[in-house]
Amino acid sequence: MMSKGQGFGFGLGKMKELSEAFKKAQQVQEGAKKLQEELEQMEIEGQSGGGLVKVVVSGNQEPKRVSISPEAMNEGAEVLSDLVSAAMRDAYLKSTETMRERMEELTGGLQLPGL
Repeated sequence: MMSKGQGFGFGLGKMKELSEAFKKAQQVQEGAKKLQEELEQMEIEGQSGGGLVKVVVSGNQEPKRVSISPEAMNEGAEVLSDLVSAAMRDAYLKSTETMRERMEELTGGLQLPGL
């Protein structure tokens, strides 16, 4: 049987830490909403062939534009297809890296104590 006043071992100190963690989590959630809006507005460029093909995507990988130089058009369909794919991949990787970095900044201070 437990002695009076000991509860479940989750003292006031832990409650304060938990409360702070919930506040931080709420801040992260609000920050995530703002970040999502920012990512939607971002334009991240990927390119291939030394700039012959450029692809622009949003920060959340939504395609926005493709730019193909006349020189790339002269390379033929197969090479052009490869250049577009490579530029898309470059834009995607840059976009996901940007998203990852921004999320790390947002959640970096979130530590859940004793859980």
